[in-house]
Amino acid sequence: MRDYANLFRLDGRHAVVVGAGSGIGRESALALAAQGARVTCADRDLDAAEETTNLGNPADPVPSVAAQVPSQLTSYELDVLDPAAIERAVAELGEVDVLVFTAATNVRKRLLDYTGDEFDRVVALNLRASFDLVRTFGKAMAERGSGSIIGFSSIRATTVEPGQSVYAATKAGLVQLLRTAAAELGPSGVRVNAIAPGVVETPLTEQIKAHPDWYSAYAEKSALHRWATPDELAGAVVYLASDAATFVTGSVLHVDGGWTAVDGRFEPPN
Repeated sequence: MRDYANLFRLDGRHAVVVGAGSGIGRESALALAAQGARVTCADRDLDAAEETTNLGNPADPVPSVAAQVPSQLTSYELDVLDPAAIERAVAELGEVDVLVFTAATNVRKRLLDYTGDEFDRVVALNLRASFDLVRTFGKAMAERGSGSIIGFSSIRATTVEPGQSVYAATKAGLVQLLRTAAAELGPSGVRVNAIAPGVVETPLTEQIKAHPDWYSAYAEKSALHRWATPDELAGAVVYLASDAATFVTGSVLHVDGGWTAVDGRFEPPN
């Protein structure tokens, strides 16, 4: 009989969240810790990662407890553009049960105006770094016989607009990378899934938010007629990390307010 009362609990598990210094990564780290996981908040910006750990750890822990129980969240400096740094992280962080990675970048520019350097920069973070993370952490999980890997794709993996060419290509490529990892690592007990957010209030979307018409058009496109906040993605992360999703792998979970389900251009009369 499954323990449904604790289906989403993560007590005793170690989660590493890459990109935990802000936005969706920060909220994911806080949510995983709230469900009992020990969370390593990894980010290239160590100060930002430490802000996350300070938000999640008790401000005034009971001294007798603090002496025996480590902080639920800890910070770790990690530059995912450096494959050697990822190798070191796997060696230094010990057993990892859950890997979540959110780090991404975008250059919003028409295809004919793109430069080779810009292409390389977007692909390096969005796809190559993801490849290195999945391969390195996934190997250790497979050797141990269990684990959950969660990467962040996007609605742009399936629906595009002018100016999103390379970003969209990397997010579609990430889905196929994760599906392949699910197929290859599944026999070793490792689950691999993607989350595809819609439009979310994060630093990556500042350019859109600064343009009122653009911002409003994005809000109206979803079935809920609004943007998401980063905390609204955290539940999907907890679900895929937990025993509630033990038979879920190779999937893409859209958390997009109905963006990819609804045409949205016009509401016909009855």
